[in-house]
Amino acid sequence: MGNLKGACMFGQSGGPTSVINASAAGVFTEALAQADITGVYGAAHGIKGILNEDFYDISQEDKGEIARLKTTPSSALGSVRYKLKDFEEDETDCKRLLEVFQKYDIRYFFYNGGNDSMDTCSKISRYLKKSGYECRILGVPKTIDNDLYGTDHCPGYGSAAKYIATSMMEVYLDARVYDTGMATVLEIMGRNAGWLTAASALATYEGYGPDLIYLPEIPFEIDKFVSDVDAVYRKSGKVIVAISEGIHDKEGNYVAEMTVHQHGKDAFGHVQLGGAAAVLTRILGQKLNIKLRSIEFSLLQRCAAHCASLTDVNEAFMAGQSAVRLAIEGKSDCMVAFERGRGPEYRCETTLVDLGEVANKEKTIPREWINKEGHGLNEEFIQYARPLIQGESYPQNVNGLPRFAQLKKAPVKKG
Repeated sequence: MGNLKGACMFGQSGGPTSVINASAAGVFTEALAQADITGVYGAAHGIKGILNEDFYDISQEDKGEIARLKTTPSSALGSVRYKLKDFEEDETDCKRLLEVFQKYDIRYFFYNGGNDSMDTCSKISRYLKKSGYECRILGVPKTIDNDLYGTDHCPGYGSAAKYIATSMMEVYLDARVYDTGMATVLEIMGRNAGWLTAASALATYEGYGPDLIYLPEIPFEIDKFVSDVDAVYRKSGKVIVAISEGIHDKEGNYVAEMTVHQHGKDAFGHVQLGGAAAVLTRILGQKLNIKLRSIEFSLLQRCAAHCASLTDVNEAFMAGQSAVRLAIEGKSDCMVAFERGRGPEYRCETTLVDLGEVANKEKTIPREWINKEGHGLNEEFIQYARPLIQGESYPQNVNGLPRFAQLKKAPVKKG
């Protein structure tokens, strides 16, 4: 396959993480060094920025600020939750994207996101092929949920897992200060996959974690939950419970929806969850005569760059860098994925998985990694997750506070 010359476009999509900007740094650093890439653009708010011709000229950025992206959380270019219309039903969006790609000679497109973002990549790739426009398209994985199909793990997960396990250890010590009994229920993100909540088991294996852990992979039973909490409380007088926001009964009804307040749905039809811990503490209050507290980690677990995993930061950068190199080599219609090396020492390499295989699929925790009772994790999960949280990564501090990247965001002039 011959050389393909043209500009590249990079966009960020979905929920932010501690390391999504590390992937951006990988893409930008490598793309700026490639002779075949004639311009490097960053879309404002993902696919919406391309549709609106709203993107930035990354060549105008200071190299030091691009480097600082590695320790800057959240989405520096702005993110979006926009469901691209399927061109077989409505060609409007894809036709507009083709116009923009042609106008700015965009021949490389990198999209950083999760399941829905890979679906977006797949739609664009199929439409451009149908239209006879040559463009190499690669997805760069991102999600703290760790539920992307085809990759051993996802950039963003290791740092979120480290924050959750660390916070659990701190809550454990705080909850045992007084000589009175208490049950604490902590709610962690995770709709249909419990990878994040499972990370709390890393704290348990260090002796400072939750007594009970409930994941979406196992149908949730209210009566069993109350019985489990009561049994632990009777034994020790203290109970810490970690739950996924997406726990649901065998009929698929979310615990978080057992409340008057409805959170609505996003552009992809996903129910906006949150509040499961509050629901369960209310139920415990009705059933048991004990002191109760609920804690919702909410947004805090997504962008805790002060507690990031160095392994995660470096791998996120590698994912972005590899995407550019592979595209230059001629690869397209794929997502960069991670493959864990065999042997006692942890090793991670990049590979590729077809966009069609990964789009809209979810990877859940294997049942054999969850204990028989369905309220804890086995050693297999610990061996899987522990390498991903290794090493420390901190932003540079100024006046005692983090100094994050400050991009110029020079707009690309509309032709």
